[in-house]
Amino acid sequence: MVARTPQKALIGRSAELDRLVGVLDAAAAGLAGVALVGGDAGIGKTRMVTELCDIAQRRGFVTLVGQCAELGDALPYLPLADALRGGAADPAGPVGAAVAARPALRRLLPGDEAGPAEATNGGLAQQRLFGSVLDMLSEVAGQRPVLFVFEDLHWADRSTRDLLVFLTRMLQRERVCLVGTYRTDDLHRRHPLRPVLAELRRLPLVTPVELPPLGDDDMAEYLHTLDGEGPAGPVAGRGLATVIERAGGNPFFAEELLAASADRTRLPGTLADLLLARVETLSDTARQVLRVAAVAGRRVGHDLLRDASGLGDLPLEDALREIVSRRLLTAGDDGYAFRHALLQEAVYDDLLPGERTRLHTTFAALLAERGGAPAELAHHHLAGHDLPGALRASVEAGRMAAGLGAPAEAHRHFERALEVWDQVPEAERLAGESRARIALASAAAAAAGGDYHRAAEQLRRLRRETGDPVLIAETGERLSYYLADAGGDEAEAITVAREAVDLAPHSPLLARALATYARALFRDYRYDEGAATAARALEAAEATGARDAEASALVTLALFEEESASDVEQAVDLLTRATRRPSGDLSIDLRAHFNLARIHYENGALAVAARITEDGVRLAGETGLTWSTYGTDLHFLQYLVHYADGDWDTAERLAGGFGVRVGTLAEARLSSFALFVEVGRGRPGADERLRWLTRFWSDDLVSYMARGMAAEQALWRGDPQGALDHVTAVVGALEPFDPSLIRIAATGLWALADLGRTGEPCDDLLRRARRAAENGPNGPRARLGPEGLAWLARAEAEWHRAHGTADPEVWRRATEAFGFGFVYEEARSRWRLAESLLRTGDRAEARAEWERAVRVAGALGAGPFLETLRSVGVRAGFPDPTATTTATATGATAAAGTAPAPGVPAARNGAHAPGGTTGREAARDPGRLAALTAREREVLAHVADGLGNREIGERLFISQKTVSVHVSNILAKLGVTSRTQAAAVALQEGLSPGAPDGNTV
Repeated sequence: MVARTPQKALIGRSAELDRLVGVLDAAAAGLAGVALVGGDAGIGKTRMVTELCDIAQRRGFVTLVGQCAELGDALPYLPLADALRGGAADPAGPVGAAVAARPALRRLLPGDEAGPAEATNGGLAQQRLFGSVLDMLSEVAGQRPVLFVFEDLHWADRSTRDLLVFLTRMLQRERVCLVGTYRTDDLHRRHPLRPVLAELRRLPLVTPVELPPLGDDDMAEYLHTLDGEGPAGPVAGRGLATVIERAGGNPFFAEELLAASADRTRLPGTLADLLLARVETLSDTARQVLRVAAVAGRRVGHDLLRDASGLGDLPLEDALREIVSRRLLTAGDDGYAFRHALLQEAVYDDLLPGERTRLHTTFAALLAERGGAPAELAHHHLAGHDLPGALRASVEAGRMAAGLGAPAEAHRHFERALEVWDQVPEAERLAGESRARIALASAAAAAAGGDYHRAAEQLRRLRRETGDPVLIAETGERLSYYLADAGGDEAEAITVAREAVDLAPHSPLLARALATYARALFRDYRYDEGAATAARALEAAEATGARDAEASALVTLALFEEESASDVEQAVDLLTRATRRPSGDLSIDLRAHFNLARIHYENGALAVAARITEDGVRLAGETGLTWSTYGTDLHFLQYLVHYADGDWDTAERLAGGFGVRVGTLAEARLSSFALFVEVGRGRPGADERLRWLTRFWSDDLVSYMARGMAAEQALWRGDPQGALDHVTAVVGALEPFDPSLIRIAATGLWALADLGRTGEPCDDLLRRARRAAENGPNGPRARLGPEGLAWLARAEAEWHRAHGTADPEVWRRATEAFGFGFVYEEARSRWRLAESLLRTGDRAEARAEWERAVRVAGALGAGPFLETLRSVGVRAGFPDPTATTTATATGATAAAGTAPAPGVPAARNGAHAPGGTTGREAARDPGRLAALTAREREVLAHVADGLGNREIGERLFISQKTVSVHVSNILAKLGVTSRTQAAAVALQEGLSPGAPDGNTV
């Protein structure tokens, strides 16, 4: 972007500029930063950031500058569009290519719209846009550091404010500096920017910079430098002291006072009067042109100003030359801008009511002819009292804002249309839709913006006003859906969804109503009725072609199957069907990928889960939804898979994107996952993360993960009582049937055993773990996954350790239970197995188990665990095997003398057994697939790909029964008991549907 050349020296702001340059320097060095520059109108904020932009450009920064406008509430992302338009104008610069590659950003530029394939609305579109901005900045910053300035945030729309908060929280090590300016004197008590500033100022990355009034000496120097005047010039003779006194340290006010005195104008008492006194010195024609420009806003194009003023070219040019020479307007490439927003406000406020109405009507007509922005048209129509035009433009502006990913602004536009609806004849014809459809769109926009309460109230009001059964069905389905998203009244959600099902005709609406009803029943743990409803939804969706409802029904039905069936094969089959082809709703597609990967993860098929999460993360990235709800869920699941399978380096790299300084519940949940590796590796950053998470401990999920890992950290640090306090708090918050209780109970029993306590505290935790393992919300649990069973075995073993009855067999069962692939927990159980073997006198076996645990701890870089194991070895007199493998407590990933290859999980390169083999490698014969026939390998390859028997039969042209026989033979030959275990073996051996003969890739 072309630098804005300073017009005069920056005086009296060296300290403030130094602080801004400090943030700039940090960004250049790889630490993203944010500066918030506040001050009264005219105090010099724009002048300050102009200087900063000039410095940044001299240092090789890409500078992006976006200007908010007083129309900002109506025009979403105006400063972003402004900045991108300027950045993309340089064909040789990095911004243009980065924007062109992202449809969500191209939609903000004039004359460029995303095609139908990219079109999304509301919250999903906003998530895509935010992710695209973050990715674009990261890409550009990879080439050159970036300075992005948001000017006049006090006028910013809500979506722009949300974007600024998002970027502030997500940018960490990118070479990006964000700067926002705002007027402090405009921030009344209820101004929407106030809570945003309060939230941002709490973050360490944010540097607040307040511009105070200039001192008298600095003001005198400033006045002397204006127009090249020196101390001996005319300024001294114009009553310099009077100007300084009246200006009150405000440079803009001082400059206007000086200009007024030069014009021999009596100095008015207020700034507005002063500015208007300067206007009054213009000729009549110039004064009228300036008034017309003020109605357009801060900026106006030349052609538009000419047509609105009604002047010919020569009179207009003469008037403009006079105005520019008086420094009231500045000329740009294609138009004019008021030198300061205060001047535009003063001129506009001085217009007579009739004059203002007439000019707004003129601008509305001209912009309509030119295809102007609907939001701007709506503004002029309303100000010109043209209600039919305002209604039509507001509806169009709402649709456009929803498509851009600005749901809050879309809701505001739709609401404005509804407010004038009854005053406009033939409103439905002008809007192109019925009032009910506009109200539904308004509710959808409110929900997409996170205002579920407003959305629900709007739908309830619409239901009261209508007698149309189809509309009642549609509003009931949406109301139930929004209540579920918001965690609202479950009884109401079920009632309105059931009514929607009863009233909906056989159509896609019925399919969606059934799918939403099934979802509501799932939240209420009504599994039998819910499963039957989901099956009906699937049937109706297939019959009516409602692909989105079909995918949603498949996912919900899979969740019911998972809860109630004795195995997960049917759930896997349903979710595989849901992920096979796009549904038309990216949120549902990502939800299906997440749940399919989650089920595989929770059932021990880590390799399958890793592949599916990778596919889901790729889908989220390709569609710009990396930071959507399920895009984020897929990221943390991908992290958990690598935490479990022993690839801690990859897990820690992924956790680098989980912010530490969290401010929202969603951020806190994501952040808490990073604690698994941080605590496991003894990272000092875990303490800071825990401090930030403390205020979110009221949330059950954050409490379970954060306080659970805080308990483990306390145990590694020798504080079992502190650990027990955390465990007690978590246990008290969880439902008695929540399987999460099993792990936290095992951690509590570890603490009690270290404290030497027995009796009721131990018995209570073990009872809770067993109850959660055996029972779901509706009675006996159909099944428990391998991780849950492993934690139950750990809890049993810790109970025995507390009572002094933990023989080796108890710990051997726990070790084997984690052998499905949970590298770290298998090694931690092996530690206790080694200790129990020592107590029985079996030193040789104890040493073998201890060495296997040591190698895993070293390969993982699990510092606290490794130090504990070394202490055990010292007491037992065992030589330290890490002396030759160079594993350290700081994260070395070497085992058996060989470091893992880049990108290869440590657990697959010597993290378990002596001699450099992993636990999984030690447990299996390398020629395990040799016993399978070619057909059995084909079947196994498709099992590993997540297909059910019916799909495998269709692929191989054999009957479902024949597939079942093959699967039984495969399980027997491999020595496993489930399809998921067989799939894990297949993927470990490199078998895939494209390599049925067992070739590895």
